[in-house]
Amino acid sequence: MDQYTRWRLILGAGDPIAGSGEDAAAMDEVLGALYESDRQGGLGDSAPQVHRWLGDIRTYFPVPVVQLMQRDALERLGLRSMLLEPELLSMIEPDARLIGILLSLSKILPDQTRETARMLVRRYAEALQERLQMPLLSAIRGSLYKLRHTRRPRQNEVEWQRTILANLKHYQPEWGTVIPERFFGRQRSQRNLKRLILLLDQSGSMASSIVHAGILGCITASIPALQTRLVVFDTKIADLSHLLSDPVDLLFATQLGGGTHIAQALAYGRQLMESPEETIFILLSDLMEGPAPDALISQAAAIRDAGARMIVLLSLDDGGAPAFDRNIAFRLADLGIPAFACTPDQFPGLMAAAIEGRPLIGTV
Repeated sequence: MDQYTRWRLILGAGDPIAGSGEDAAAMDEVLGALYESDRQGGLGDSAPQVHRWLGDIRTYFPVPVVQLMQRDALERLGLRSMLLEPELLSMIEPDARLIGILLSLSKILPDQTRETARMLVRRYAEALQERLQMPLLSAIRGSLYKLRHTRRPRQNEVEWQRTILANLKHYQPEWGTVIPERFFGRQRSQRNLKRLILLLDQSGSMASSIVHAGILGCITASIPALQTRLVVFDTKIADLSHLLSDPVDLLFATQLGGGTHIAQALAYGRQLMESPEETIFILLSDLMEGPAPDALISQAAAIRDAGARMIVLLSLDDGGAPAFDRNIAFRLADLGIPAFACTPDQFPGLMAAAIEGRPLIGTV
């Protein structure tokens, strides 16, 4: 594609593209339908039109661009029909933001569409798990268990190469083997961490972060040595820990939207800390507290004073930190409780640093 055609597609309205091939003209048409709806008639409410448009953008653009155009179609043209009809829904390329919108509409979806929606959510969850499961499990297991040298290793802990080299002088020619006098090995010693509490703000602004946190929580719940509890809240509280075996059931149990009462949620989370010194407490919230913030700060201080390690994630998304209450964030920082944004890919490193007690600055 020549430079003129590229700029013509970027800038939009102008003379029809000619002499650049059918693909360029088709790309101009699908872009115009979304971004210049007055000029080209837009997508309207016609399901066949939307169906054709969804197919066209998947043909001419890479997945990240397709996801962006889908989001723009929802926001600019109000095409909620994309999420209410199974035929259209099956053609959507899922991302966290679209999954969040889908979850917010879950109560009004027709039965047939709801099944298609679950398939779409599962597809996204499986893709994220495939990308992050091994890094997260490796980071947590490597931090939970520390290897130390021992002169009295069990059979499965023996470092045979080191043991043989150190005992070569005890080689027995008549038997053709080494009889070790001393053994060397590395023994695993488990750290004290036994519990992870994820407290998730399910207000509408946190939709994408809730999607990622739910899926990551399901991964951590698969580690037997680490008990994961997952609680969502707005002005009410719902403990969804019993759903951590299935990310789809977990995500559809959330109720995106509503107000925010963080202090009340923190008070509930404190009840889950049977051994605070063995607990990492992660609050996912933009800190837009409904009531006065003093109760929130008091609850956070109590969690810290009990011996748990508390971290506030302003977002768990690739989009960076959203708008958040800076005053509350600064007051938490004064307590020694860090508050920052984190991407899903950075979460394994964050968990490793938190388990090992390392400073979190520079981790994310």
